[in-house]
Amino acid sequence: MPDRESHEQAEAQETDAERRRRRALFLRELTEARELRDRVQPRRAKAARLRHALRMRTFRW
Repeated sequence: MPDRESHEQAEAQETDAERRRRRALFLRELTEARELRDRVQPRRAKAARLRHALRMRTFRW
């Protein structure tokens, strides 16, 4: 199992900067996908916005 241990060490050595860069890329792509979906399905997007607004109004702080 030495390959597995070396692989785990390589993952452990991943820097915070690399992790943040990958996370930022993922979030950018997720936002882009949501925007595309909203453009393609405007009625569904509007309904989702209304549902979210209703949830936020009824949420107790």
